[in-house]
Amino acid sequence: MSKTRTLLQIYQKMLDTLGPRQWWPGETPFEVVIGAILTQNTNWSNVEKAIKNLKQAGKLTPKGIHELNVTELAQLIRPSGFFNVKAKRVKAFVNWLFSKYDGKLPRMFAQDLQTLRSDLLAVKGIGPETADSILLYAGNMPTFVVDAYTYRIFSRHELIPEESTYDEIKSLFEENLPKDVKLFNEYHALLVNIGKMFCKPKKVCEQCPLRDFL
Repeated sequence: MSKTRTLLQIYQKMLDTLGPRQWWPGETPFEVVIGAILTQNTNWSNVEKAIKNLKQAGKLTPKGIHELNVTELAQLIRPSGFFNVKAKRVKAFVNWLFSKYDGKLPRMFAQDLQTLRSDLLAVKGIGPETADSILLYAGNMPTFVVDAYTYRIFSRHELIPEESTYDEIKSLFEENLPKDVKLFNEYHALLVNIGKMFCKPKKVCEQCPLRDFL
């Protein structure tokens, strides 16, 4: 069976079982960007609390965060955990956004995908998963997001070698699926849910909709 067919069958099975995920939650692209940075090493419920704090303070805009100092920002995003580190990362991104694009996200997303991805990866604190989340979910750009759930599910099903790198896994999807933002968005969101519900460190294979692919 071709890789394309296998990947599409896995997608359809997840979609039939779980339904559309409507991910990533966020009222504006900027909120999605900040969420992508804050969700590093924490769960989403903690990020939501931090986002709520920023909204209530009237600071969930590029200008709002640009005006805050790191200490003030850290207190607002405290619920997200590692708040001192994350405050520096958020500020690094916003400062970069102002230095290159006058604080305007639409200008940033007008860049071509590969150039912008390389530029984002050069911002301190933004790794491949965060960069791809920003590009896909906030920028509607066709780049596939790989996370720990993706690795766990596909390595357990022996669809990738255990030593696979982030870029190798990303290439598996991008080279064998249509370059479709909606597909990439839904695929990643479904994998996250399969990982949370079934493909845990202690497997729950009996109920997993992907058990037939083992």
